[in-house]
Amino acid sequence: MSDDLFQTLPASGGDYDSSAIEVLEGLEPVRRRPGMYIGGTDERALHHLAAEVLDNSMDEAVAGHANRIEMMLDEGNRLTITDNGRGMPVDEHPKFPGKSTLEVIMTTLHSGGKFSGKAYATSGGLHGVGVSVVNALSSHTRVEVARNKEVHAQEFSRGNPQGPLHKVGDTPNRRGTSVTFVPDTQIFGDRAFKPKRLFQLARSKAYLYAGVEIRWKCAAALVSDDVPAEAVFQFPGGLADHLREQIGARECVTADFFTGRQDFADDQGRVEWAVAWPLWSDGSTSWYCNTVPTPDGGTHEAGLRGALTKGLRAFGELTGVKKAKDITADDVMTGAEIMLSVFIRDPQFQSQTKDRLTSPEATRLVENAVRDHFDHFLADNMDRGRALLGSVMERMDERLKRKQEREIKRKTATNAKKLRLPGKLTDCSGETDAETELFIVEGDSAGGSAKQARNRKTQAILPIRGKILNVASASADKIRANSEIADLTLAFGCGTRKDYDEEALRYDKIVIMTDADVDGAHIATLLMTFFFQEMPELVRNGHLYLAQPPLYRLTANKESIYARDDAHRAEIEAGLFKGKKVEVSRFKGLGEMNPAQLRETTMDPASRTLTRITLPAEHQDRHAVKELVDQLMGRNPEHRFNFIQNRAGEVDRDLIDA
Repeated sequence: MSDDLFQTLPASGGDYDSSAIEVLEGLEPVRRRPGMYIGGTDERALHHLAAEVLDNSMDEAVAGHANRIEMMLDEGNRLTITDNGRGMPVDEHPKFPGKSTLEVIMTTLHSGGKFSGKAYATSGGLHGVGVSVVNALSSHTRVEVARNKEVHAQEFSRGNPQGPLHKVGDTPNRRGTSVTFVPDTQIFGDRAFKPKRLFQLARSKAYLYAGVEIRWKCAAALVSDDVPAEAVFQFPGGLADHLREQIGARECVTADFFTGRQDFADDQGRVEWAVAWPLWSDGSTSWYCNTVPTPDGGTHEAGLRGALTKGLRAFGELTGVKKAKDITADDVMTGAEIMLSVFIRDPQFQSQTKDRLTSPEATRLVENAVRDHFDHFLADNMDRGRALLGSVMERMDERLKRKQEREIKRKTATNAKKLRLPGKLTDCSGETDAETELFIVEGDSAGGSAKQARNRKTQAILPIRGKILNVASASADKIRANSEIADLTLAFGCGTRKDYDEEALRYDKIVIMTDADVDGAHIATLLMTFFFQEMPELVRNGHLYLAQPPLYRLTANKESIYARDDAHRAEIEAGLFKGKKVEVSRFKGLGEMNPAQLRETTMDPASRTLTRITLPAEHQDRHAVKELVDQLMGRNPEHRFNFIQNRAGEVDRDLIDA
C-alpha cells in the first residue's frame, strides 16, 4: 500500500479524540433536540405537551379505571390535568433502588406501563416517552398522586427532581393523578397556550370516548367569547353526537348518518365511525387512533375507504347499476363529513408526533368491521341506499367527464408536440377512466424497475439524473437553460409561474419517487423546491405526492413486512416480530427492488402509501413556508447553517410539512 495515502493533512483547528465524544444522559437529549420528540418548538409543539398529558389520563379512562378528567388553565401559562384513575405507582422501583416509580416515570425515557400490554390494552400516550418529555421541557412540574388513601407529591424543574417524593396527606375517597406544568421559556420562548385550542382539545377527547366526563376550567383573565370559565363535556353518543353537532341544520343526501361501533375479533380493539354526506359541502375528515389525532390518516383510513367503496359497488351490482363498478374511494369520500376512531394494541405511527397511522393490520380490521354494517345501512332502507348511490354516481360522472376532457387535451398535446416530449419519458396510454400518474424517479436503474412495475395504462415514468438544480438559489436564465427542468416542464405540459395552466396538466398525480436514504431525501427536497417556486398552483391543487418506498424487508416465520426506516424497523421487531428470529434485507435503492416488490410496496394504489404535499390556505402560513424555503434552499448559506445548528432535530419534519 502506498505511503502517499497516509500523508499528514493540515490541522483542522480542533482535536478529535475521546474528549470530543459527548454522552447525553437522562432527559438532556430532549432539551438539546426537542424537535426529535415533539416535532419542533412552535405553537403546535407547545400544545403537543398538553395532548401528551391528557392522553395519559384518557388511557386510564379507556382502560376502564377513570371516568372523570379535569383540565385547568391558569395564568402564567400553567396547565393542570387531573384524572380519577389508579394513580401513578409511588412505591420504590425494583430496578432503581432509592427511587420511586413515579420519579422513574418522570425522569427516564422509555419507562412506563405501556410496553408489556399488562397495564393498558390500548394506549395513546407516547409509550413511556410522553410525560418525561413534558417534564424535560417544563420549567416547573408538580405531580400529585392519590393512591391507597394517601396523597404523595414531587416537584421537578427542567426534568430534574427538586426533592424526593413525599407524602402530603391522607384521603379516604380520592384517587388518581394530577400533573401541573409550565412550559419552559428557554425552549418555547414567549409562546403561550391558546385557551381556545385547549378547550377544543378537551371537547374532542370527550367525543372519542363516550364513558368519560371531561371538565374544563379557565382563569378569569383568559376567558373569551369562545372560551368559557367552566364547561363539562360528556357525550353518550360518542362520534355520532359530534357529527350531528358538526352538520347542524345542513341538508344531507340521507337523513340518517352512517354511524356505529364494533369490537374487533380476538380482543384486538375496536372501531367507531360516523359519516354523513351533506349537500354542497367540501367535506372534512377526522382520524384518531387510541384517542390521538392522526391528521394525515393512514392504514385505518384505508380500511374505511375500502369498506365504503366496496359496499357501494356491491349495492350497485345488487340494484342493477352496472356503472357502479367504476366508483372510486374519492367518489365516495369527497364532500363527506367523516370521523373514524380506532383502538388497537401496539399502534405504529409514521413519526414521534403520530400524524399518520402505519399499523398494517388496521386496514383489514377496520374494513372487515365496517363493511358488514355499511351493507346493512344501504340494504335495510333501499330508498336511502339508492339516494346515496345516486349522489356518488353523479360525482363519479363528473370525475369521468373531467378525466375525458383532460385526456383529450393530453393526447392532443402529445400528438402536437410529440417530438418535444422528453426523450426519457415513458408515457402511459391513458386508455382507462382511472387517474393518470407520472412518477419522477432517480436514475436509469430505478427507472427500469419502475417501468416494469407500472400499470402501462395509467402510470408514466420519467427518470432524472440525480440532483436537479436548486431553483431557489439559481437565476432565471440558469433555470431556463437547465435540461432536467426543461424535461420536467415539458412532461407536465402545464407551464410555469404566470403561464401555469391547470387544464393543460397532463397527469392527475405527480409522484416523487426517490430512494429511502439521505440522497433520496435531498433529491426530493430539490424537487419540492422546484414545484413550490415554479408551479405553486400544482401543489396547492393537490397534484404533488411523495412515494414511500421501504428501506427494509423483514421476514419471520415466512411472514414478510416492509419497514420505511430504522425507527419503523425497530417498531416491527419490538412489536409484531417480538421474540422471533428476523431475517433483514436492506434495499440500497429502488433499482435493487425487483419489479414485483416495487409494485407492491410503492406503486400499486391498492397497497402503497403516498404522502400528499400541500400548501397552507392562510396567507400568513404561506409566508412562513416561503421564509423556511428561503432559509433552507436560498442563496445565503449562513441562514441554512444557522437553521441547522439551532434546529437540527426538526429539519426533516419541517421540509416534509412544507
